[in-house]
Amino acid sequence: MKRFVLVGVVGACLLGAAGLLCLRAVRRREPDPSATIDAALAALADLPAPPGGAAFEYPLAGTIFPPELPAPTFLWNRPDGAGDRWVVRVDLAGAAEPLAFLAETARWRPPEETWRRIRAASVAADAVVTVVGFRRGSPSAVTAAAATRFRTSADAVGAPILYRSVPLPFIYAVKNPDTIRWRLVDVGADGDPPVVLENLPVCGNCHSFDAAGNVLGMDVDYANDKGSYALLDLTSQTVLSRRAIITWSDYRREDGRPTFGLLSRVSPDGRYVVSTVKDRSVFVPQPGLDYSQLFFPIRGILAVYDRHAGTFASLGGADDGRFVQSNPDWSPDGKWVYFCRAAAADIPEDARDRSVLITHHLARDFLEGKRPFRFDIWRVAFNGGAGGRAEPLPGASGNGRSNYFPRASPDGKWIVFCQADNFMLLQPDSRLYIMPAEGGAPRAMRCNTGRMNSWHSWSPNGRWLVFATKLRGPYTQLCLAHVDEAGNDAPPVLLAQAVLPGRACNIPEFRNAPPGSRLVLTEQFLDHHNYRRQGQVLLLAGELRRSVELFEKALALDDDDHQARLRLGAALTELGRHDAADAQYRILLDKLGRQAQPDKQLLFDAHCHAAALCRATGRADQAAQHYRQALACKPDDAEVHVLLGLTHAAEGDLAAAEAVFRQAVDRRPDHALAQMWLGKVLADGGKTDEARVHFRAALKSPPARREDCLLIAERLLPYRDLAAQVRAFLHEYLRRNAPCAAGHVLLAKAYLAADDVAPAVGHLRQAHAIDPSISWIPAKIAELQQRRGKP
Repeated sequence: MKRFVLVGVVGACLLGAAGLLCLRAVRRREPDPSATIDAALAALADLPAPPGGAAFEYPLAGTIFPPELPAPTFLWNRPDGAGDRWVVRVDLAGAAEPLAFLAETARWRPPEETWRRIRAASVAADAVVTVVGFRRGSPSAVTAAAATRFRTSADAVGAPILYRSVPLPFIYAVKNPDTIRWRLVDVGADGDPPVVLENLPVCGNCHSFDAAGNVLGMDVDYANDKGSYALLDLTSQTVLSRRAIITWSDYRREDGRPTFGLLSRVSPDGRYVVSTVKDRSVFVPQPGLDYSQLFFPIRGILAVYDRHAGTFASLGGADDGRFVQSNPDWSPDGKWVYFCRAAAADIPEDARDRSVLITHHLARDFLEGKRPFRFDIWRVAFNGGAGGRAEPLPGASGNGRSNYFPRASPDGKWIVFCQADNFMLLQPDSRLYIMPAEGGAPRAMRCNTGRMNSWHSWSPNGRWLVFATKLRGPYTQLCLAHVDEAGNDAPPVLLAQAVLPGRACNIPEFRNAPPGSRLVLTEQFLDHHNYRRQGQVLLLAGELRRSVELFEKALALDDDDHQARLRLGAALTELGRHDAADAQYRILLDKLGRQAQPDKQLLFDAHCHAAALCRATGRADQAAQHYRQALACKPDDAEVHVLLGLTHAAEGDLAAAEAVFRQAVDRRPDHALAQMWLGKVLADGGKTDEARVHFRAALKSPPARREDCLLIAERLLPYRDLAAQVRAFLHEYLRRNAPCAAGHVLLAKAYLAADDVAPAVGHLRQAHAIDPSISWIPAKIAELQQRRGKP
């Protein structure tokens, strides 16, 4: 019998044909399994060269398994013509005979008893697994073969991992936060990991522990405050109550800028938490499951909360408003804070909507790849919260890439961070890099998979890294990687027990606790705030009936939750239940009217909502009265002046409308809509020269709201002397905003008004490409081309 070396994807494995021990035949009983195995391997050994063809997908060559891991499933590809049967051979150092098995598919999971034997034998030397393919009934006709080799570490993982189990797409989880579950996976346990927290009525996400594993911090959207944060001293049965909640919004609340409180991290000693505050982020839900959101901060500074003092303060050196400073992490001794920094993005801000989250129309340049946004990693001395002079970390800065999520090893020697071409969070090309904590040459880690490697955490003993990756399919999975004293890592080890059908695993964080430790978080802050918060999410998502149910639950718990009542009225209005909405506004205004000092903003909002409902139901007098009462709360609000003026104009009272529009432009000369409507009222009253002055003022710059831009352009198109300015106005609007078919149609009309057919046709084509349902456009293009003498 000839001998040869079989080369798989991972190296060489010398095959013999005798002395094979058959431990198991899979699924169907072979007539003589031992004979089948002998025949297949003997045939392979007799070949002049190995057939190759197959290749191991898992584990990859050089993988190092934790000593406590349950038996993994070995996977290899099945090339065309490879047959439908496989022999799996396991060669162990020091074993008198190899182990061998039959498999009907290109996957094999060893029995636990066998796996324990493999683990014990592979600590000091490689175990080699070879697979040989053939067709059923023809074991002597070998069709494919592959081999891989691996070891088992002497280093136990030694601690459980807390992670989120989330349904996709992301926007579904946002609308249904009670479907998110937190689980604690023990690397050595098989079966579904126990649930730590579930049925939370608000969104919870980023969490971290102190070094001892006794303090847990977690973002929770409590009481309609995105800056809410829970800090818990852990026991085996920990209660998540209102007393455990702080809010990052309390940092300089008086300056009026909202705060999200992103990516907070508890200090190693558990006394401090550092977070991004006064932040603004791009947030765009994406279609599909693979990468269902684009989310990254573009503004923000770092602030520190001191649990002992109960105080908030900015972290010197990481609090420069010219930059976004985010992704903080601590050195293990608590003396340094690592963070990501980039020049803050200049994004227009609507004075009436100072939202933390920037949605699609303002993020257009990022989405279309026209505008890069890349982070560098910096560090700053903590100095008890005073901070110091920040410095970029060599090797993770100034490299033309986006560097983020720095995580320091427990011994302080290494930093592992993510690198992608752009942005952060859920980037398909994100890869893990390791380098010395003081900076140096970064090295791409061997554990990286082909798609998205991110959100990593070190085991307390510093020998294992857990990270999230899209190893197989759209649902994020958790993997481990062994890291030795020299910073060398091994290919990924899948935590198969954490994988559940239809759910993504994310935000894995090691807790410093013995394997098998129990952790249960019991939520006890379910109140009207939570119902109101989730109702608002559903209202914004257009799920009106469900939002009504939640607002009614909030009011059942607290009849004086005025925000819930206001939003209930809005949802009922959208549903066309005008009488019910009107009743809610009447109750709200009555309750506010009986207060000695009502909240002026709430009173303003209530009158505005009531006025809009009155206008929609033909009660102009009542609408005007509500608008006047709203202006009593905020006399300089140009928007409400415009709405009041339109109410008067609809009733034919042009003099009253003109007076109100003049008040609006006196207060806000830059308010394009007020200028346009004042011009319209003046033109209708015969004051054409003065009207033209206000029309030109309206066309100076497109307002932030798309509907306002389109309305101004449409109303001013008939004025031929304004045609050039209208075209410039529309071009600027289309440059700033997301693709808009209506904008291109209006621009086409503006060119046609000047008998300029060629650009008109071009804009009609763009409009039809954006919205093919505009059925009249092809005929209009044909008509215009015929007019120009084209076929």
